[in-house]
Amino acid sequence: MRAGKRPGSDGARETGFAQHREGVARLLASYHAIPPDGSVRLAKKTSNLFRARAKSSTPGLDVSGLTGVIAVDPVARTADVAGMCTYEDLVDATLAYGLAPLVVPQLKTITLGGAVTGLGIESTSFRNGLPHESVLEIDILTGNGEIITATPDGEHAELFFGFPNSYGTLGYSTRLKITLEPVKKYVALRHLRFDSLKTLETTMDRIVTDREYEGVAVDYLDGVVFTDTESYLTLGVQTDDDGPVSDYTGQNIFYRSIQHPSLVHPKTDRLTIRDYLWRWDTDWFWCSRAFGAQNPKIRRFWPKQYLRSSFYWKLIALDHKYDIGDRLEKRKGNPPRERVVQDVEVPIERTADFVSWFLDEIPIEPLWLCPLRLREPSPAGASAARPWPLYPLEPKRTYVNIGFWSSVPIVPGEREGAANRLIEDKVGDFDGHKSLYSDSYYSKEDFEAQYYGGDRYLHLKDRYDPNSRLLDLFSKAVQRK
Repeated sequence: MRAGKRPGSDGARETGFAQHREGVARLLASYHAIPPDGSVRLAKKTSNLFRARAKSSTPGLDVSGLTGVIAVDPVARTADVAGMCTYEDLVDATLAYGLAPLVVPQLKTITLGGAVTGLGIESTSFRNGLPHESVLEIDILTGNGEIITATPDGEHAELFFGFPNSYGTLGYSTRLKITLEPVKKYVALRHLRFDSLKTLETTMDRIVTDREYEGVAVDYLDGVVFTDTESYLTLGVQTDDDGPVSDYTGQNIFYRSIQHPSLVHPKTDRLTIRDYLWRWDTDWFWCSRAFGAQNPKIRRFWPKQYLRSSFYWKLIALDHKYDIGDRLEKRKGNPPRERVVQDVEVPIERTADFVSWFLDEIPIEPLWLCPLRLREPSPAGASAARPWPLYPLEPKRTYVNIGFWSSVPIVPGEREGAANRLIEDKVGDFDGHKSLYSDSYYSKEDFEAQYYGGDRYLHLKDRYDPNSRLLDLFSKAVQRK
Protein backbone atom coordinates (compact mmCIF):
# COMPACT_ATOMS: atom_id res chain seq x y z
CA MET A 1 0.00 0.00 0.00
CA ARG A 2 1.35 3.42 -0.87
CA ALA A 3 2.27 5.87 1.85
CA GLY A 4 -0.26 8.61 2.46
CA LYS A 5 -3.34 6.33 2.66
CA ARG A 6 -3.06 5.98 6.45
CA PRO A 7 -2.45 2.21 6.40
CA GLY A 8 -3.61 1.67 9.98
CA SER A 9 -7.22 0.53 9.72
CA ASP A 10 -8.18 -3.14 9.37
CA GLY A 11 -9.44 -2.62 5.82
CA ALA A 12 -6.35 -0.74 4.74
CA ARG A 13 -4.19 -3.40 6.38
CA GLU A 14 -5.90 -6.20 4.44
CA THR A 15 -5.58 -4.23 1.21
CA GLY A 16 -1.95 -3.47 1.90
CA PHE A 17 -1.04 -7.10 2.47
CA ALA A 18 -3.02 -8.20 -0.61
CA GLN A 19 -1.12 -5.73 -2.78
CA HIS A 20 2.12 -6.83 -1.18
CA ARG A 21 1.42 -10.49 -2.03
CA GLU A 22 0.88 -9.46 -5.66
CA GLY A 23 4.24 -7.68 -5.64
CA VAL A 24 5.95 -10.74 -4.17
CA ALA A 25 4.38 -12.92 -6.87
CA ARG A 26 5.87 -10.67 -9.57
CA LEU A 27 9.23 -10.79 -7.81
CA LEU A 28 9.22 -14.61 -7.77
CA ALA A 29 8.16 -14.78 -11.41
CA SER A 30 11.09 -12.54 -12.35
CA TYR A 31 13.45 -14.72 -10.31
CA HIS A 32 12.38 -17.86 -12.18
CA ALA A 33 12.80 -16.02 -15.51
CA ILE A 34 16.53 -15.56 -14.84
CA PRO A 35 18.64 -18.31 -16.47
CA PRO A 36 20.04 -20.84 -13.97
CA ASP A 37 23.57 -19.69 -14.74
CA GLY A 38 22.71 -15.99 -14.45
CA SER A 39 23.46 -13.83 -11.42
CA VAL A 40 20.43 -12.60 -9.51
CA ARG A 41 20.30 -8.81 -9.17
CA LEU A 42 17.71 -6.13 -8.51
CA ALA A 43 16.20 -4.25 -11.44
CA LYS A 44 16.60 -0.83 -9.79
CA LYS A 45 16.67 2.54 -11.49
CA THR A 46 18.23 4.30 -8.49
CA SER A 47 20.88 3.45 -5.92
CA ASN A 48 22.60 5.06 -2.96
CA LEU A 49 25.73 2.98 -3.50
CA PHE A 50 28.87 4.84 -4.54
CA ARG A 51 30.81 1.90 -5.88
CA ALA A 52 30.58 1.10 -9.56
CA ARG A 53 28.83 -2.11 -10.58
CA ALA A 54 29.65 -4.28 -13.55
CA LYS A 55 27.03 -4.23 -16.27
CA SER A 56 24.96 -7.36 -16.73
CA SER A 57 22.79 -8.58 -19.61
CA THR A 58 20.79 -10.83 -17.26
CA PRO A 59 17.31 -9.48 -16.45
CA GLY A 60 16.90 -8.22 -12.94
CA LEU A 61 14.38 -8.93 -10.22
CA ASP A 62 11.07 -7.09 -10.56
CA VAL A 63 10.70 -5.13 -7.32
CA SER A 64 8.09 -2.70 -8.65
CA GLY A 65 5.45 -4.09 -6.28
CA LEU A 66 7.63 -3.76 -3.18
CA THR A 67 7.88 0.00 -2.82
CA GLY A 68 5.29 1.01 -0.24
CA VAL A 69 4.22 0.88 3.38
CA ILE A 70 2.06 -2.22 3.86
CA ALA A 71 0.51 -1.37 7.22
CA VAL A 72 1.08 0.77 10.30
CA ASP A 73 -0.09 -0.35 13.73
CA PRO A 74 -0.21 2.87 15.77
CA VAL A 75 -1.17 1.00 18.95
CA ALA A 76 1.65 -1.54 18.85
CA ARG A 77 3.94 1.13 17.32
CA THR A 78 5.06 -1.11 14.50
CA ALA A 79 5.02 -0.95 10.72
CA ASP A 80 5.12 -3.64 8.04
CA VAL A 81 7.11 -2.20 5.17
CA ALA A 82 8.06 -3.48 1.72
CA GLY A 83 11.79 -3.83 1.22
CA MET A 84 12.06 -1.19 -1.53
CA CYS A 85 10.04 1.45 0.32
CA THR A 86 11.96 4.71 0.62
CA TYR A 87 12.34 6.40 3.95
CA GLU A 88 10.59 9.42 2.47
CA ASP A 89 7.42 7.37 1.95
CA LEU A 90 7.86 5.53 5.25
CA VAL A 91 8.24 8.73 7.25
CA ASP A 92 5.19 10.30 5.58
CA ALA A 93 3.11 7.26 6.54
CA THR A 94 4.27 7.09 10.16
CA LEU A 95 4.27 10.81 10.94
CA ALA A 96 0.53 10.76 10.23
CA TYR A 97 0.27 8.86 13.55
CA GLY A 98 2.87 10.89 15.42
CA LEU A 99 5.40 8.06 14.99
CA ALA A 100 8.75 7.65 13.25
CA PRO A 101 11.27 4.87 12.62
CA LEU A 102 13.85 4.62 15.40
CA VAL A 103 16.60 5.64 12.97
CA VAL A 104 15.91 7.66 9.81
CA PRO A 105 18.97 7.81 7.51
CA GLN A 106 19.70 11.23 6.09
CA LEU A 107 18.64 10.85 2.44
CA LYS A 108 15.05 10.49 1.31
CA THR A 109 15.59 7.81 -1.32
CA ILE A 110 17.42 5.35 0.93
CA THR A 111 15.19 2.30 1.19
CA LEU A 112 14.40 0.46 4.39
CA GLY A 113 15.72 -2.78 2.91
CA GLY A 114 18.87 -1.01 1.79
CA ALA A 115 19.49 0.54 5.21
CA VAL A 116 19.12 -2.88 6.87
CA THR A 117 21.17 -4.97 4.46
CA GLY A 118 23.67 -2.11 4.32
CA LEU A 119 24.19 0.27 7.21
CA GLY A 120 22.16 3.38 7.94
CA ILE A 121 22.80 5.84 10.72
CA GLU A 122 21.49 9.16 12.01
CA SER A 123 21.35 11.44 15.02
CA THR A 124 19.22 9.02 17.07
CA SER A 125 21.86 6.30 16.77
CA PHE A 126 23.48 7.22 20.09
CA ARG A 127 20.28 5.91 21.75
CA ASN A 128 18.65 3.70 19.07
CA GLY A 129 21.64 2.06 17.38
CA LEU A 130 21.39 1.18 13.69
CA PRO A 131 18.27 0.57 11.54
CA HIS A 132 18.54 -3.22 11.62
CA GLU A 133 18.25 -3.18 15.42
CA SER A 134 14.63 -2.00 15.22
CA VAL A 135 13.63 -4.90 12.94
CA LEU A 136 11.34 -7.52 14.50
CA GLU A 137 11.15 -9.89 11.53
CA ILE A 138 12.19 -9.97 7.89
CA ASP A 139 10.85 -11.82 4.85
CA ILE A 140 13.88 -12.57 2.67
CA LEU A 141 14.13 -13.88 -0.89
CA THR A 142 17.19 -16.12 -0.65
CA GLY A 143 19.54 -17.12 -3.41
CA ASN A 144 17.76 -20.44 -3.94
CA GLY A 145 14.47 -18.68 -4.75
CA GLU A 146 12.68 -19.29 -1.44
CA ILE A 147 11.11 -16.61 0.70
CA ILE A 148 11.74 -17.26 4.39
CA THR A 149 10.78 -15.28 7.48
CA ALA A 150 13.73 -14.58 9.74
CA THR A 151 13.27 -13.59 13.38
CA PRO A 152 15.69 -13.23 16.29
CA ASP A 153 14.66 -16.53 17.85
CA GLY A 154 13.31 -18.66 14.98
CA GLU A 155 14.89 -21.34 12.81
CA HIS A 156 16.44 -18.65 10.61
CA ALA A 157 17.82 -16.57 13.49
CA GLU A 158 21.34 -17.00 12.15
CA LEU A 159 20.30 -15.29 8.91
CA PHE A 160 18.43 -12.59 10.85
CA PHE A 161 21.64 -11.55 12.59
CA GLY A 162 23.88 -12.14 9.55
CA PHE A 163 21.72 -10.12 7.15
CA PRO A 164 22.90 -6.60 8.14
CA ASN A 165 25.88 -5.46 6.06
CA SER A 166 25.42 -8.33 3.58
CA TYR A 167 24.42 -5.94 0.75
CA GLY A 168 22.11 -8.35 -1.05
CA THR A 169 24.59 -11.23 -1.06
CA LEU A 170 22.46 -13.32 1.32
CA GLY A 171 19.14 -12.34 -0.20
CA TYR A 172 16.75 -9.42 -0.58
CA SER A 173 14.17 -8.30 1.96
CA THR A 174 10.60 -8.27 0.69
CA ARG A 175 8.94 -7.23 3.97
CA LEU A 176 10.30 -5.89 7.24
CA LYS A 177 8.39 -5.41 10.46
CA ILE A 178 9.95 -2.61 12.46
CA THR A 179 9.48 -0.82 15.75
CA LEU A 180 8.41 2.84 15.73
CA GLU A 181 8.73 5.53 18.38
CA PRO A 182 6.51 8.52 19.19
CA VAL A 183 7.74 11.92 18.06
CA LYS A 184 6.61 15.48 18.73
CA LYS A 185 5.84 18.20 16.21
CA TYR A 186 9.11 20.13 16.45
CA VAL A 187 12.80 19.74 17.20
CA ALA A 188 14.60 22.53 19.10
CA LEU A 189 18.31 22.71 18.27
CA ARG A 190 21.42 23.94 20.06
CA HIS A 191 24.65 24.27 18.06
CA LEU A 192 27.69 24.09 20.35
CA ARG A 193 30.98 25.39 18.95
CA PHE A 194 34.41 23.98 19.89
CA ASP A 195 37.95 25.09 19.10
CA SER A 196 39.40 21.77 20.30
CA LEU A 197 38.60 18.37 18.82
CA LYS A 198 39.45 16.72 22.13
CA THR A 199 36.95 18.91 23.98
CA LEU A 200 34.32 18.09 21.39
CA GLU A 201 35.08 14.38 21.85
CA THR A 202 34.76 14.44 25.64
CA THR A 203 31.58 16.54 25.49
CA MET A 204 30.02 14.17 22.98
CA ASP A 205 30.94 11.18 25.13
CA ARG A 206 29.34 12.77 28.19
CA ILE A 207 26.12 13.58 26.28
CA VAL A 208 25.86 9.99 24.99
CA THR A 209 26.15 8.72 28.55
CA ASP A 210 23.91 11.28 30.26
CA ARG A 211 21.36 11.82 27.45
CA GLU A 212 21.32 15.49 28.46
CA TYR A 213 23.45 18.63 28.37
CA GLU A 214 23.34 21.35 31.02
CA GLY A 215 20.11 19.96 32.39
CA VAL A 216 18.25 19.76 29.04
CA ALA A 217 17.41 16.40 27.45
CA VAL A 218 19.08 15.41 24.18
CA ASP A 219 17.02 13.35 21.73
CA TYR A 220 19.23 13.89 18.67
CA LEU A 221 23.00 14.30 18.46
CA ASP A 222 25.42 14.78 15.58
CA GLY A 223 28.27 17.11 14.66
CA VAL A 224 30.25 18.82 11.91
CA VAL A 225 33.99 19.48 11.73
CA PHE A 226 35.01 22.38 9.51
CA THR A 227 38.63 22.63 10.69
CA ASP A 228 40.62 21.43 13.69
CA THR A 229 39.73 24.71 15.44
CA GLU A 230 36.09 24.99 14.31
CA SER A 231 33.74 22.13 15.03
CA TYR A 232 30.18 21.79 16.30
CA LEU A 233 27.81 19.46 18.05
CA THR A 234 24.12 19.85 17.27
CA LEU A 235 21.80 18.83 20.09
CA GLY A 236 18.11 18.33 19.37
CA VAL A 237 15.17 17.92 21.72
CA GLN A 238 11.60 17.15 20.73
CA THR A 239 8.88 19.64 21.65
CA ASP A 240 5.21 20.30 20.96
CA ASP A 241 5.53 24.00 21.81
CA ASP A 242 4.40 26.07 18.85
CA GLY A 243 6.60 28.85 17.55
CA PRO A 244 8.56 30.05 14.52
CA VAL A 245 10.59 27.50 12.57
CA SER A 246 13.40 27.74 10.04
CA ASP A 247 13.16 26.49 6.47
CA TYR A 248 16.20 24.88 4.82
CA THR A 249 14.39 23.53 1.76
CA GLY A 250 15.00 26.63 -0.36
CA GLN A 251 17.56 29.43 -0.29
CA ASN A 252 18.90 28.79 3.22
CA ILE A 253 21.51 26.06 3.71
CA PHE A 254 21.38 23.99 6.88
CA TYR A 255 25.04 23.23 7.47
CA ARG A 256 25.93 26.91 7.12
CA SER A 257 23.30 27.74 9.75
CA ILE A 258 25.28 25.73 12.29
CA GLN A 259 28.27 28.08 12.23
CA HIS A 260 28.58 30.91 14.75
CA PRO A 261 31.47 32.64 16.59
CA SER A 262 30.69 31.98 20.27
CA LEU A 263 32.44 29.26 22.26
CA VAL A 264 30.25 30.12 25.26
CA HIS A 265 26.70 30.58 24.00
CA PRO A 266 25.10 27.97 21.72
CA LYS A 267 23.21 29.07 18.64
CA THR A 268 19.58 27.93 18.73
CA ASP A 269 17.11 26.97 16.02
CA ARG A 270 13.79 25.14 15.53
CA LEU A 271 12.48 22.88 12.77
CA THR A 272 9.38 20.84 12.21
CA ILE A 273 10.03 17.16 12.85
CA ARG A 274 9.76 16.36 9.15
CA ASP A 275 12.14 19.15 8.13
CA TYR A 276 14.56 18.06 10.84
CA LEU A 277 14.62 14.47 9.60
CA TRP A 278 15.40 15.71 6.05
CA ARG A 279 17.60 18.67 6.98
CA TRP A 280 20.57 17.10 5.19
CA ASP A 281 18.74 15.98 2.05
CA THR A 282 18.24 19.41 0.44
CA ASP A 283 21.97 19.85 -0.12
CA TRP A 284 23.09 16.23 0.29
CA PHE A 285 24.83 17.46 3.42
CA TRP A 286 27.18 19.93 1.68
CA CYS A 287 27.84 18.04 -1.54
CA SER A 288 25.48 20.21 -3.62
CA ARG A 289 28.25 22.81 -3.70
CA ALA A 290 30.05 20.63 -6.28
CA PHE A 291 27.20 21.40 -8.68
CA GLY A 292 27.10 25.12 -7.96
CA ALA A 293 23.80 24.80 -6.12
CA GLN A 294 25.10 26.78 -3.13
CA ASN A 295 26.08 29.78 -5.23
CA PRO A 296 23.35 32.34 -4.43
CA LYS A 297 23.20 33.49 -8.06
CA ILE A 298 22.60 29.93 -9.23
CA ARG A 299 20.47 28.77 -6.30
CA ARG A 300 17.99 31.58 -6.87
CA PHE A 301 17.03 30.00 -10.19
CA TRP A 302 17.53 26.34 -9.23
CA PRO A 303 14.08 24.66 -9.26
CA LYS A 304 13.11 23.78 -5.71
CA GLN A 305 12.06 20.25 -6.70
CA TYR A 306 15.67 19.63 -7.74
CA LEU A 307 17.10 20.68 -4.37
CA ARG A 308 17.26 17.09 -3.14
CA SER A 309 19.74 14.25 -3.04
CA SER A 310 17.99 12.15 -5.68
CA PHE A 311 18.63 14.83 -8.31
CA TYR A 312 22.29 15.23 -7.36
CA TRP A 313 22.56 11.45 -7.75
CA LYS A 314 21.48 11.84 -11.37
CA LEU A 315 24.23 14.40 -11.90
CA ILE A 316 26.75 12.02 -10.34
CA ALA A 317 25.57 9.26 -12.70
CA LEU A 318 26.13 11.54 -15.69
CA ASP A 319 29.62 12.34 -14.42
CA HIS A 320 30.42 8.65 -14.09
CA LYS A 321 29.08 7.90 -17.55
CA TYR A 322 30.82 10.72 -19.41
CA ASP A 323 33.80 11.44 -17.11
CA ILE A 324 32.75 15.08 -16.96
CA GLY A 325 34.68 16.04 -13.83
CA ASP A 326 38.05 14.77 -14.99
CA ARG A 327 37.56 16.30 -18.44
CA LEU A 328 37.00 19.68 -16.84
CA GLU A 329 40.03 19.23 -14.58
CA LYS A 330 42.15 18.34 -17.60
CA ARG A 331 41.08 21.53 -19.40
CA LYS A 332 42.27 23.46 -16.34
CA GLY A 333 45.62 21.67 -16.43
CA ASN A 334 44.83 19.69 -13.28
CA PRO A 335 45.27 15.95 -12.68
CA PRO A 336 42.24 13.64 -12.47
CA ARG A 337 40.68 13.13 -9.06
CA GLU A 338 40.16 10.12 -6.83
CA ARG A 339 36.70 9.79 -5.33
CA VAL A 340 36.85 9.56 -1.52
CA VAL A 341 33.30 8.90 -0.38
CA GLN A 342 33.26 6.92 2.83
CA ASP A 343 31.72 6.45 6.26
CA VAL A 344 33.83 4.88 9.00
CA GLU A 345 33.28 4.09 12.66
CA VAL A 346 35.97 4.55 15.28
CA PRO A 347 35.68 4.23 19.07
CA ILE A 348 34.69 7.57 20.56
CA GLU A 349 37.93 7.85 22.55
CA ARG A 350 39.89 7.73 19.25
CA THR A 351 37.73 10.24 17.40
CA ALA A 352 39.78 13.39 17.95
CA ASP A 353 43.01 11.62 17.00
CA PHE A 354 41.52 10.11 13.84
CA VAL A 355 39.97 13.40 12.72
CA SER A 356 43.25 15.25 13.36
CA TRP A 357 45.09 12.69 11.26
CA PHE A 358 42.47 12.94 8.52
CA LEU A 359 42.58 16.74 8.34
CA ASP A 360 46.38 16.60 8.09
CA GLU A 361 46.48 13.93 5.38
CA ILE A 362 43.28 14.15 3.30
CA PRO A 363 42.23 17.53 1.83
CA ILE A 364 38.49 17.14 2.46
CA GLU A 365 36.16 19.19 4.66
CA PRO A 366 33.68 19.41 6.31
CA LEU A 367 33.36 16.05 8.09
CA TRP A 368 30.16 14.69 9.63
CA LEU A 369 30.19 13.09 13.09
CA CYS A 370 27.45 10.82 14.40
CA PRO A 371 27.84 8.85 17.66
CA LEU A 372 26.27 5.41 17.98
CA ARG A 373 25.87 2.58 20.43
CA LEU A 374 24.24 -0.78 19.89
CA ARG A 375 20.82 -0.84 21.49
CA GLU A 376 20.48 -2.34 24.95
CA PRO A 377 19.46 -4.98 25.60
CA SER A 378 20.50 -6.84 22.46
CA PRO A 379 17.65 -8.54 20.56
CA ALA A 380 16.47 -11.90 21.85
CA GLY A 381 18.76 -14.67 20.71
CA ALA A 382 21.70 -12.39 20.01
CA SER A 383 25.17 -13.32 21.08
CA ALA A 384 26.21 -11.17 24.04
CA ALA A 385 29.67 -10.76 22.51
CA ARG A 386 28.99 -9.81 18.89
CA PRO A 387 25.31 -9.85 17.90
CA TRP A 388 25.80 -8.69 14.29
CA PRO A 389 28.69 -10.76 12.88
CA LEU A 390 29.14 -8.97 9.54
CA TYR A 391 29.77 -5.62 11.24
CA PRO A 392 31.18 -6.43 14.68
CA LEU A 393 30.62 -3.41 16.88
CA GLU A 394 31.01 -4.13 20.58
CA PRO A 395 27.98 -3.84 22.87
CA LYS A 396 28.17 -1.16 25.57
CA ARG A 397 30.84 0.71 23.61
CA THR A 398 30.35 4.10 21.94
CA TYR A 399 31.56 4.66 18.39
CA VAL A 400 31.50 7.71 16.17
CA ASN A 401 30.59 7.53 12.52
CA ILE A 402 32.79 9.91 10.53
CA GLY A 403 31.52 10.74 7.06
CA PHE A 404 33.57 12.38 4.31
CA TRP A 405 32.33 12.72 0.76
CA SER A 406 34.44 14.40 -1.90
CA SER A 407 37.50 13.76 -4.05
CA VAL A 408 41.24 14.45 -3.97
CA PRO A 409 43.81 14.98 -6.75
CA ILE A 410 45.49 11.81 -7.97
CA VAL A 411 49.24 11.92 -7.44
CA PRO A 412 51.05 10.63 -10.57
CA GLY A 413 52.68 7.26 -9.99
CA GLU A 414 50.55 6.27 -7.01
CA ARG A 415 48.48 3.09 -7.23
CA GLU A 416 44.75 3.15 -7.78
CA GLY A 417 42.78 4.26 -4.77
CA ALA A 418 45.81 5.53 -2.87
CA ALA A 419 43.87 7.85 -0.55
CA ASN A 420 41.15 5.27 0.11
CA ARG A 421 43.75 2.59 0.87
CA LEU A 422 45.50 4.93 3.30
CA ILE A 423 42.20 5.58 5.09
CA GLU A 424 41.38 1.86 5.24
CA ASP A 425 44.71 1.13 6.88
CA LYS A 426 44.35 3.97 9.35
CA VAL A 427 40.79 2.98 10.31
CA GLY A 428 42.10 -0.47 11.15
CA ASP A 429 44.88 1.04 13.24
CA PHE A 430 42.22 2.90 15.23
CA ASP A 431 40.18 -0.27 15.90
CA GLY A 432 37.49 0.99 13.54
CA HIS A 433 35.34 -0.29 10.70
CA LYS A 434 34.31 0.95 7.28
CA SER A 435 30.95 0.76 5.54
CA LEU A 436 30.87 -1.00 2.17
CA TYR A 437 28.57 1.26 0.14
CA SER A 438 31.54 2.82 -1.66
CA ASP A 439 34.94 1.83 -3.07
CA SER A 440 36.97 -0.70 -1.08
CA TYR A 441 40.49 -1.99 -1.67
CA TYR A 442 41.04 -4.69 0.96
CA SER A 443 42.88 -7.90 0.25
CA LYS A 444 40.59 -10.92 0.53
CA GLU A 445 42.41 -12.10 3.64
CA ASP A 446 41.98 -8.77 5.45
CA PHE A 447 38.40 -8.48 4.30
CA GLU A 448 37.37 -11.90 5.61
CA ALA A 449 39.49 -12.07 8.74
CA GLN A 450 39.20 -8.57 10.14
CA TYR A 451 35.93 -7.10 9.02
CA TYR A 452 33.02 -8.86 7.44
CA GLY A 453 31.99 -12.18 8.86
CA GLY A 454 34.64 -14.68 7.81
CA ASP A 455 33.56 -18.29 8.33
CA ARG A 456 30.13 -17.34 9.66
CA TYR A 457 29.38 -15.51 6.42
CA LEU A 458 30.54 -18.46 4.32
CA HIS A 459 28.29 -20.76 6.34
CA LEU A 460 25.29 -18.51 5.62
CA LYS A 461 26.16 -18.46 1.91
CA ASP A 462 26.29 -22.25 1.84
CA ARG A 463 22.93 -22.56 3.57
CA TYR A 464 20.91 -19.84 1.83
CA ASP A 465 22.66 -19.50 -1.54
CA PRO A 466 24.07 -22.99 -2.21
CA ASN A 467 24.25 -22.46 -5.98
CA SER A 468 25.87 -19.03 -5.76
CA ARG A 469 23.05 -17.26 -7.57
CA LEU A 470 23.97 -14.11 -5.63
CA LEU A 471 27.36 -12.48 -5.70
CA ASP A 472 29.53 -12.95 -2.62
CA LEU A 473 30.33 -9.93 -0.49
CA PHE A 474 34.00 -9.61 -1.48
CA SER A 475 33.16 -9.82 -5.19
CA LYS A 476 30.47 -7.20 -4.83
CA ALA A 477 32.09 -4.74 -2.42
CA VAL A 478 35.75 -4.92 -3.46
CA GLN A 479 35.88 -6.42 -6.93
CA ARG A 480 32.82 -4.40 -8.08
CA LYS A 481 31.20 -7.28 -9.88
